[in-house]
Amino acid sequence: MSLRQKLLLLFSLTVAAAVAAVAWTVLVRIRQVFEKRDQEETALFVSQFQREFQHRSSDVAAAVDRIAGQERVRNMAFELVQSNDAAPYLNEAQALAQDAQLDFLEIVGPDGNIVSSAQWPARFGYADPAASEGSQTPFLKREELSDNSSVLGLFAVRAIRGAEPAVKLVGGKRLDQSFLADLPIAPGMQVALYSETASATNDATSDVGANTSGTGLARFDPKRLVSAGGEVQGAARYASLIDQARTSGQPQSGILYLTPRREDSVNATAIPLKNSVGNVLAVLTVAISRGGLVAEQQQIRAIAYGVASGGILLAIIFSLWIAARVSRPVEELARAAEEVASGSWNTRVPVRGRDEIGILAHSFNHMTEQLTNQREKLVQSERVAAWRELARRLAHELKNPLFPLQLTVENLVRARQLPAAEFDEVFSESTQTLSMEIANLKKIIGRFSDFSKMPKPELERIDAKDLVARVRALYAVSSKDGPKVSVEADVDDRPMPIMVDSELMHRALSNLVLNAKDAMLEGGTVTISARLKGEAVELRVSDTGEGLTREECERLFTPYYTTKQHGTGLGLAIVQSVVADHAGTIAVESREGQGATFVITLPRAEG
Repeated sequence: MSLRQKLLLLFSLTVAAAVAAVAWTVLVRIRQVFEKRDQEETALFVSQFQREFQHRSSDVAAAVDRIAGQERVRNMAFELVQSNDAAPYLNEAQALAQDAQLDFLEIVGPDGNIVSSAQWPARFGYADPAASEGSQTPFLKREELSDNSSVLGLFAVRAIRGAEPAVKLVGGKRLDQSFLADLPIAPGMQVALYSETASATNDATSDVGANTSGTGLARFDPKRLVSAGGEVQGAARYASLIDQARTSGQPQSGILYLTPRREDSVNATAIPLKNSVGNVLAVLTVAISRGGLVAEQQQIRAIAYGVASGGILLAIIFSLWIAARVSRPVEELARAAEEVASGSWNTRVPVRGRDEIGILAHSFNHMTEQLTNQREKLVQSERVAAWRELARRLAHELKNPLFPLQLTVENLVRARQLPAAEFDEVFSESTQTLSMEIANLKKIIGRFSDFSKMPKPELERIDAKDLVARVRALYAVSSKDGPKVSVEADVDDRPMPIMVDSELMHRALSNLVLNAKDAMLEGGTVTISARLKGEAVELRVSDTGEGLTREECERLFTPYYTTKQHGTGLGLAIVQSVVADHAGTIAVESREGQGATFVITLPRAEG
């Protein structure tokens, strides 16, 4: 991809991302504002509903109190208690309810049975459970009517004073569409009431204190959801929200899509209305239209699309201008950087002008000049440090055998005064010691010489199986004097061609095998394996020794570092150098007490 294309893509993505971020932020903010407004309007309406509910409750309680305080009602109660004859008062409740403007009124005798009922005269003699309500506060109750229907009402119970045992009045008013019509409703808000069926109410009431989430709740019926104006549009969409409120007994909120159009969606809240024992008798729904929010969001999206289109067009023009002004100097810098990377540290680029590109070119030239100087200094410093370290290590290694040589010479000087037989014995032992230490010195000098002049690999195509077989054949027989160590091979049957210097790789693998044998003081098994790993060949040398610590694994290939009592610390450094000359890698895998494995990875030969 060219610079011009990259700039065009960058500017276009930047403009699109910026516009998208701003549009998304505005949309989220608008949604939050609308949701907050809806929540405030819902909370305001709920408080107004509660005030109206309390006002209705107070009206019902006051009306029942007025009836209970009438003189003729007290006389009626006294006569009922004395004569226990309810026949003269069968129609008394209708007249009293009409005078007090109550929709429901029942006179309940001392035995708890109905004496007179305004809403259902034929219920004379039936028990009225509401009369046992001990609370003085009004309560919700579903009232059954003579046409087998039932309605929700707000009721109050009062005892008629002056009669013992007490005669009670149960009076109330309907809680229906007329109640909703009296509520102050804001524009765009719809209020509806869902009433439970009589069977569901009876089932729930039969188990007082039971959880309302039981199976007593009737199936949702859209026709039972009504507003002040009648049926509610899309009433079936309220089913899940209302059922959640009926089941949990707590207010529930959510977004409802009444039609496939987003403009017709609403923010709805379902508020359960309960009776005195906590059973849900009805659910009040408050729905606020989201049409305004959706319209604002669509308008903002349209503006964002327009701004993004214009911004991308400007980005195209700007990127073309920038590319024409910047691409040529940048391409020259790129070519110069490639030349520096390939080793031409004296590369320079022409400086045109004093703008940012010119400053960049001048900085590049200054950088290459500094790199050249620093490289020369670094090479000199590395050479001096390497010779110092080599001299220090060589002096340290040579010091160890020189001390016994000095002692041996001193013993020979002192033994010269001894008799000839004793002198010959001392002379023989001393010459043996001198030969051993001189051989040790030759070995040390040879290892340092090998490390300082590693030969350049002479590559040839061989199979890794042959290399492993050659090394195993060399070390397959264990020494009779040392611990018993067996060397085994585990190679892949497939061809594993590699381009290596067979002698150098043989020495490297032999070094690893010898190290593995030295690590097993009590004997064990050395396994040499070869496997294909994709486009590479993996050689492994594993032992069953004590393993290595994490610190030892990290420092193992450092020159002059060794874990042996006698060693120069150059063996694994030489192995790493050989592997690196073959474009390979070497690593160690080990856990303390579980042996060690050296892994050599070499590129697979082509063809």
